[in-house]
Amino acid sequence: MAIEARPPPTQFVARLRRLLGGRAGWGGLLLQVLFVAALVWVAYEIVDNARGNLANQRIASGFGFMSQTAGFGVSQALIPYSEADSYTRVFLVGLVNTLVVSIIGIIFATIIGFMVALGRLSPNWLLSKISGGYVELVRNLPLLFQILFWYLAVLGTLPSPRQSVSVFDAFFLSNRGIVVPKPVGEAGLDAFLIAVAVAIAIAMMLPAYARRRLFQTGKPMKVWPFALSLLIGLPLLATLIFGKPFSFEIPALKGFNFAGGSRVAPEFVALTLALSTYTAAFIAEIVRAGIQSVHKGQMEAGASLGLSRGSTLRLVVVPQALRVILPPLTNQYLNLTKNSSLAVAIGYPDLFSVFAGTTLSQTGQAIEIIAITMSVYLLISIVTSALMSFYGWRLGRSLGS
Repeated sequence: MAIEARPPPTQFVARLRRLLGGRAGWGGLLLQVLFVAALVWVAYEIVDNARGNLANQRIASGFGFMSQTAGFGVSQALIPYSEADSYTRVFLVGLVNTLVVSIIGIIFATIIGFMVALGRLSPNWLLSKISGGYVELVRNLPLLFQILFWYLAVLGTLPSPRQSVSVFDAFFLSNRGIVVPKPVGEAGLDAFLIAVAVAIAIAMMLPAYARRRLFQTGKPMKVWPFALSLLIGLPLLATLIFGKPFSFEIPALKGFNFAGGSRVAPEFVALTLALSTYTAAFIAEIVRAGIQSVHKGQMEAGASLGLSRGSTLRLVVVPQALRVILPPLTNQYLNLTKNSSLAVAIGYPDLFSVFAGTTLSQTGQAIEIIAITMSVYLLISIVTSALMSFYGWRLGRSLGS
């Protein structure tokens, strides 16, 4: 008796099964539906429970509290702020402080990390051992300990303002921070800034022009003399035509503190130093591993062409190693940004301290404030990852991979 074969499923049905059920077919689809339903039920129970607790404690939900008056001061605000401002302004002050310390920390950590990595790979025995000792010491001590060390043991032992260390009677270092001259804008400031922006834009386009000229004519072109001339010449020309762009307000000691100038708080200095040096130890190992991943024949090829060791590293080895370095380097940048929340230990007014700390204790809006803080850190991390991914993509195109 012949058995009639079942017709194969249509292409649409087959694709639907693969998309929704995978290899498990419709049974797998059913499990996925049940799993999603369970997640929705758990989320509903959490929200309903939180809403009930807030109602029992007579705490209003929502974000209306952001327009209320904060009523407390902030020790360091890089944007205008007073106690009469709202909690929204407090949020912005904390966000700016977090971004500033994170960006500066990333820059210094990258520079120190690359220098230490090259030091560890140096043929100089003493330099290699010092760099290795730095990595082993710094990365094995807790970050919070290092923050407290810089704040209490280093900056806290500096002399008082009356006995402060002075440099040219314009820069002062004391236990209250670093006081520096404050730039004050003059009539030619706008023209000066435009000239600087134009000079930077042209200087950034010069390497591409030099490469195109090399491919077309075979003649190399030194970029740095032209870039340096632009960066100095255009702003100087704008100053001569439109007048000086700014003057400096020199700080002076009056009573027990300084008047005038700008003060860099010791909390900011301690946090920046700790984050930079701590993260640099991990970056150094990442860079060292990336450089060692490049075949040693590249160094030999550079030497055979008459290039110095430094030129071979800069022009041949490091560009190839960056493809290995970038992914873990991105993780260290993200860690540095998140570790900046430890600023609460020394009273630096970052986002976590003034918003998720003081604002939360005053308003009691725990769910909203924690949600905002989490979203901000998540957004910063996503933007950082996107920028590093874009740089990696550009690097891959330039290396032809």
